Amino acid sequence: MDEKKIRELYAQSEIDSVYQTLNSSSKGLSSEEAEKRLEKYGLNEIKRPPKQSQWQTFIKNFTTLMAILLWISGFIAIVSGTMELGIAIWLVNIINGTFSFWQERQAQKATDALNKMLESYVQVYRDGKKKQVEAKHIVPGDVFALQAGSKVPADARIISATSLQVDQSALNGESVPESKRTSFDPGEGKYAESNMVYSGTTAVSGTATAICFSTGMDTELGQIAHLTQEQEKVDSPLTRELNRLTKQISIIAFTIGLFFFIASIFFVKQPFGAAFIFSLGMIVAFIPEGLLPTVTLSLAQGVKRMAKKHALVKELNSVETLGETTVICSDKTGTLTQNQMTIHYIRTLNDEFEVTGDGYVNNGQVELNGKQLWYDEHPDLKVITEIASLDNDTSIENKDGQNKILGTPTEASLVIMAQKAGYDIHKQMVKKPRLREFPFDSERKKMSTVNHISDSEAAVLVKGSYSDLIKDCNFVQVNGEVKPLTAEDKQKLDRLNADYARQGLRSMGLAYKKIKNDDAISNLTIETAESQLVFAGLVTMSDPPRPEIYDAIKHCHDAKIRVVMVTGDSKLTAKTVAVKIGITSEKARVIDGRELDEMSDSELREALKDEVIFARVAPEQKYKIVKTFQENGEVVAATGDGVNDAPALKRADIGIAMGLSGTDVAKDAANMILTDDNFASIVAAIEEGRTVYSNIRKFLTYILSSNVPEAIPSVLYLLSGGLIPLPLTVMQILTIDLGTDMLPALALGAEPSDPDVMKRAPISRDEHLLNKRVLVKAFLWYGLLEALVSIAAYFFVNKQAGLVFGHLAASGDIYIKATTMTLGAIVFSQIANVINCRTEKVSVFKKGLFINPHIWTGILFEIILFIILTVTPGVQGIFNTGVLGISDWIMLCLIPIPLILIEEARKKLFRINK
Repeated sequence: MDEKKIRELYAQSEIDSVYQTLNSSSKGLSSEEAEKRLEKYGLNEIKRPPKQSQWQTFIKNFTTLMAILLWISGFIAIVSGTMELGIAIWLVNIINGTFSFWQERQAQKATDALNKMLESYVQVYRDGKKKQVEAKHIVPGDVFALQAGSKVPADARIISATSLQVDQSALNGESVPESKRTSFDPGEGKYAESNMVYSGTTAVSGTATAICFSTGMDTELGQIAHLTQEQEKVDSPLTRELNRLTKQISIIAFTIGLFFFIASIFFVKQPFGAAFIFSLGMIVAFIPEGLLPTVTLSLAQGVKRMAKKHALVKELNSVETLGETTVICSDKTGTLTQNQMTIHYIRTLNDEFEVTGDGYVNNGQVELNGKQLWYDEHPDLKVITEIASLDNDTSIENKDGQNKILGTPTEASLVIMAQKAGYDIHKQMVKKPRLREFPFDSERKKMSTVNHISDSEAAVLVKGSYSDLIKDCNFVQVNGEVKPLTAEDKQKLDRLNADYARQGLRSMGLAYKKIKNDDAISNLTIETAESQLVFAGLVTMSDPPRPEIYDAIKHCHDAKIRVVMVTGDSKLTAKTVAVKIGITSEKARVIDGRELDEMSDSELREALKDEVIFARVAPEQKYKIVKTFQENGEVVAATGDGVNDAPALKRADIGIAMGLSGTDVAKDAANMILTDDNFASIVAAIEEGRTVYSNIRKFLTYILSSNVPEAIPSVLYLLSGGLIPLPLTVMQILTIDLGTDMLPALALGAEPSDPDVMKRAPISRDEHLLNKRVLVKAFLWYGLLEALVSIAAYFFVNKQAGLVFGHLAASGDIYIKATTMTLGAIVFSQIANVINCRTEKVSVFKKGLFINPHIWTGILFEIILFIILTVTPGVQGIFNTGVLGISDWIMLCLIPIPLILIEEARKKLFRINK
């Protein structure tokens, strides 16, 4: 039997039949029977998928395509006779892999700490007595008790209930608690049965007893968790792109090596062995050994900056994927909104009072015509405040500086409204104690209390659904006077209520009547108490948007990122919030779960191309929406906090769970956790992701640029048939790649965001890190300029010595000085290059020359290293370098200035033309 039919069986059967099916009773199980069932069914817990062992995670960082290429490069270097170089390359690989492992380990530790919670306990009936046991020891057939604040430990059928309301948002995304009772009503949507409670939900008010019929992975929560765990993990876009880049670089490097090998034999007539060693050196030179450390550092810097902005990233590669995001599928409650129901207006027949301030704090006031009003300054406001406060079971307590509600969000908003009006609830409850109560139920949709007013008088105070309450009202209070409720009055109130509904506001009606304070109160029935009422007014409320959400949505639009609301709330509420905060226009189509079920895949793909909002969706539907967006070529980030969100979170390119309100299942499925549950933190994280991608590109441009001045000398040597002695030796080339270039390249990985990074369109999936623009800029612009400068330096030294083409120095002091100046020219050209690469279009002076101190550390490092190479006797012989004169150093120090100015002119020309 499938899960749906099992639910229907337990929901629709008589309670005695349920007892019989579960072989239990209203008194629960015996301890002995509970032990047997625990052995049979196992612990009541969600099994988490097995994690990779630490050893597997460690090895993973050394077996990527780029890491394998570096292992091969080191081997080639050793074979070619440069043992030190080979070991150096391997050390780079080892350090990078270890750092990546450590970074991911730290993120996992933070996630585990976030998920760590105190053991959950529940009151169960065992051996006919109520006792406390760990929730994981609950078994089918157990009878347990619920009260306000209790987490429901398992799927269960209700036996008895008093004013029970359950927050089921973890399962269905619905922000309004569901009323529960003993009788069956199918309700609207999934998990809406009136006499059923589900694991993972929370009782927000009332009390109940229930009998468990499913535990652990057999619960609805477990089924969704299982769906999540079945999904296979796919490589991130960055992983796929780095694999592609590795293949590209490998082809380029080995092609160049083959070219130099053939050219060495046929043009310079080198012996086979010497040509082979020379070509191996060129292959190593063209492999960017610093790529992996730069990518890792860039990602780690992004993770660090994101953590400061309340975004915890579990895997490094997820950072860059954020930068490619084109669509954000966002839940509404608690992410776009504050998840704090707030009263906005109090409406009587003649007056509209505005209530300022948001959330569960007394941060506003009640106003009439723009003037502050206290509750006792207007008779209608006084009676409304009194009903809202006394006909109320919710309290608000301050815990660790945060207001926490004990009850329902709706009643909490009424408490705050009364406080804003200056009403002292605790004092008035002592003066006007409750004598009777008629709890809220979903049939009559009202709650009533009878309160003491004086020795001779009491009052029936009623609140509830306006459309149900108004039917019981025969009178209306206007400016303190009670008069009959006319048909015109009712039409006016109906119109006002409809107007508020169109604004996306929920309304609640408030009414009362005065009765004698005598023994007859104990004989009052609901029907007599809730009849002949005086209508006092309406209160209207909503879950207000977060204050920072407006700017965050605007940034998304500027960055060409679509935000799509996917919520369990109603169509009207969803659209109102979406339009209000700027996600969509009024023209947006709203699709609910029922319509979504009826749509074909092609119809959904078409619908997703236009403005769209999704409301009343089930877990599998969220998954379908994300999947279809991906099939449309989008890179999708999906947010969520409930169990219902987990499958979609895992399917998304970036799954984003809520750290404060999120369930463990959602956090496990996600790539990133928001520690403040704030949508604005996602936008900040996307900016960091884009910065990471941009920085990797900057690194590639920088590192590939030096390949041109490294290669040109060898090309001249080969094409001239040796008439131009090698202006740059293989060891000098490797000095640049693994020495002077390394720290500046790594510094580019820590470069702050460009000012325009969130005004660009997202990176297309069809666009690659190593694209035509990068190659042109690196090889035909920066690289060519550097090659001209370095070759000029080589010939300048020869000319100073009076040597011309055909008679250039091939050995001795002049040759050593010429190659040293060629090396120095490339090093100082790269100083200009690293500064130029810091921005793509914006002037580097506008961004700030000194905002990235790592750049200057890198520049200082390469200058010092170059000095060491030129003045240290033992090192000079290895790298074919010599001491330079003052005039040589002046010439080298002047090289960066014109190169920076030329690039600034190009950027300015680009901005003018744009």
